[in-house]
Amino acid sequence: MLGMIEGNGHPYSWSAIVNGYDPVEMAKCPYAAIPVYLGKQPLESVRIPGARVTHIWTDDPADAPKVAAASLIDNVAGKPEDVIGHVDAVVIATDDGNDHVRRARPFIEAGLPVFIDKPMATNLADLRQFVTWQREGKILLSTSGMRYAPEMKLTDAQRARLGDLRWITSFTCKTWERYGIHALEAVYPLLGPGFISAQTQHQAGSDIVHLRHQSGAQVTLAAIHDAYGSFGSMHLYGTKGDLALKLTDTYSAFRAQLVAFIDTLRSGRPPFDFSQTVELMSIIIAGIQSREQGGVQVLVGSVLAAAAS
Repeated sequence: MLGMIEGNGHPYSWSAIVNGYDPVEMAKCPYAAIPVYLGKQPLESVRIPGARVTHIWTDDPADAPKVAAASLIDNVAGKPEDVIGHVDAVVIATDDGNDHVRRARPFIEAGLPVFIDKPMATNLADLRQFVTWQREGKILLSTSGMRYAPEMKLTDAQRARLGDLRWITSFTCKTWERYGIHALEAVYPLLGPGFISAQTQHQAGSDIVHLRHQSGAQVTLAAIHDAYGSFGSMHLYGTKGDLALKLTDTYSAFRAQLVAFIDTLRSGRPPFDFSQTVELMSIIIAGIQSREQGGVQVLVGSVLAAAAS
């Protein structure tokens, strides 16, 4: 478990979900929501059998022993590369999409499978590099937990009541760069590949990104920095009805996300095609490009083509 930057407590939470945790030490976690959602589970159930986070490294060396004590990690690494030769895979647990190539490179070049916290890449050069590595056979996975959230999955009956989807709204707090992928990846499994364009309306403290999909559905994604209480809200509008969805079980979403990576390590088969991740990152980048160009419509296909070049 490598890296921890301000605003992201995944080394605490993800390590605990795999290993189990010490409730007394976890109570000291600076991210108050983590001990709350962990504490809703029976203590003995919090672990993933057959897997273990064995090493921790954090950007601030003072943080690593605290995470290790809370999440039952045996080894604190002096530098990230020290784990090579001692682990089967690594998790890059930071959510800065402009810094993941640098962080992941030593491990990918060493042949280790790598899970990269969302978003994988928020600029074209880095997305191209990940595409190149994946073409070379490197094992890479990067997702938002929203893909796995039970509340975001539709039953056949719900789909029938909705009819054909015509508009979806999805919301996240924080910035488009860091958290837009949460709003987007909640929507993506419902529509699948085939996003056409992105157009961003920007004002201080928010980005509203409008997407068109080949199905005819339109999607509005809002990233409003300070609206923490509304995180994980989505509304679906169809030809027959509408449906509001809301994330309430963070633990189950994160656990399923980690299990998907562990299953990939065991089977060699990813949970979905890497082309989906490339399209997701291309949509995020298209939203950034639209904002930088004053709100023009940017074709997702143009970003995909540039990423593949």
